Amino acid sequence: MRHTIDERDARRLLGGGPVTLVSTAWHGAQNVMPAVFVTPLSIDPPLIGLAVHAARHTHDMIRFSEEFALNIPTRQLLHHVQYLGSVSGAELNKFELTKLPTFRARRVNAPLLEGCVGWIECGVEDAYKIGDHTLFVGKVAAASVEQDAFADGVWLLADPEERPLHYLGINYYATLGDRLEARIPQAADIKRDVEAGAAELEDEESAARRREERERAEEEEQRG
Repeated sequence: MRHTIDERDARRLLGGGPVTLVSTAWHGAQNVMPAVFVTPLSIDPPLIGLAVHAARHTHDMIRFSEEFALNIPTRQLLHHVQYLGSVSGAELNKFELTKLPTFRARRVNAPLLEGCVGWIECGVEDAYKIGDHTLFVGKVAAASVEQDAFADGVWLLADPEERPLHYLGINYYATLGDRLEARIPQAADIKRDVEAGAAELEDEESAARRREERERAEEEEQRG
């Protein structure tokens, strides 16, 4: 049964994408915040969009530093991810509180987090106010991955501990399961499927005609 939901919850239907931990640095201060409003924008040049609410401390950290890093966590950081989204870096030093280990980035000042399987370093190319968020357009300056988690352009998913953490909504998360390989149908396959479908439809139509004939015969017999 279909059910109407609030228009503001439409975004939740797009849930299930990977959560990122956005790390920033500015004038000696560092911050980290979970974000799921993240999307590729261009392949060449490599651009990534990150939407951040203006009330977030991360918003001003990015605006002033003009750079940020995206860390892709695993379920090892599940509870940290939820916690980091519930406190403000304007009031607390999240890195001191959580004691999360970090390492130096290659191209930006923002720290990168251990316990992740992917890291993307970006410099801000542009920023647009869209509704109640600012869309920061980041140009990828460097990217790195854990080799056991990602190779040949895809997530491997072989080790459950090295699968990216995905956000479902509220305080629910998931990790990817089976990796499926799609195959583009060939002309012969399409023809076979069409013929099979036509034969199945013909069988259904024949069965329907037989039922109608039986029903008419029964009605005539009852009248007679």
